[in-house]
Amino acid sequence: MPLASTAETVEPRPIRVMIVDDHKAILWGLERLVESAQPRLQSIATASSCSEMLRVAADCQPDVIVLDLDLNGTNSLASLPELRRSCQAQVLILTGDRDPAMHQAAIVAGARGVVLKDEGADVVLQAIEHVHAAQFWASPLIAGGMVGMLASRATPDALAGNSRIASLTAREREIIRAIVRNRGAKSIVIAEALGISEHTLRNHLTAIYDKLGLRNRIDLFAFATEHDLDRG
Repeated sequence: MPLASTAETVEPRPIRVMIVDDHKAILWGLERLVESAQPRLQSIATASSCSEMLRVAADCQPDVIVLDLDLNGTNSLASLPELRRSCQAQVLILTGDRDPAMHQAAIVAGARGVVLKDEGADVVLQAIEHVHAAQFWASPLIAGGMVGMLASRATPDALAGNSRIASLTAREREIIRAIVRNRGAKSIVIAEALGISEHTLRNHLTAIYDKLGLRNRIDLFAFATEHDLDRG
């Protein structure tokens, strides 16, 4: 007579999910969505800013971070290098931005997938499970645009450029457009057009040069026109 097996069935550990968005209603809705997929998924933490995300993720070590691109005017992609140093989570971008260049930049920056905010709940849940398995995810609504961008610009220099552009804030993009529109104008003229002081303009330009790897306004003008940053 065969002996009865004494081995116990071990349930797989749920995928531990952290949600990062600056809108409380979206945070609440995503938490409920993840909880609806128990026991496969488990919502363990939320954050509403990049600094809070970095602090909480380092503490709770989630498996997957569902991350909005725009957090109170800050591009969250700029935080991914620091996030990777303290946390091994896979990152899924959940965004309302339909620009394929931004989606491509997210992948270049280290995200495993991109989902649009107006897609179905089942798509978001599938994407979480795919990126947890270290698979890239691009939902049908955006896959075509990303493939086209990658096919036309998939050179190392272009990918690096897109990644740097993605780190710019909305205000920095506005300043770049003003620089291009007022080529050759003195800093005080550009500052007045923007409604800021000349000192504040210099601080913004220093940050922009650092992000884009540029030296001066001449370099910035050339980079902006080459990458269509002069268009509002």
